[in-house]
Amino acid sequence: MKKLAYTFIVLFTMATVFTGCREEKSAGDAIEDVADDIEDAVD
Repeated sequence: MKKLAYTFIVLFTMATVFTGCREEKSAGDAIEDVADDIEDAVD
């Protein structure tokens, strides 16, 4: 029973760390990425 609880605690902690460190893009970054993709497609 303890092992199961420790497993859930570790999984929850890892999920929190990985989702908390994700880089969030702003609208300006997304527009810039699309513009770069279009420019690359034209070339």
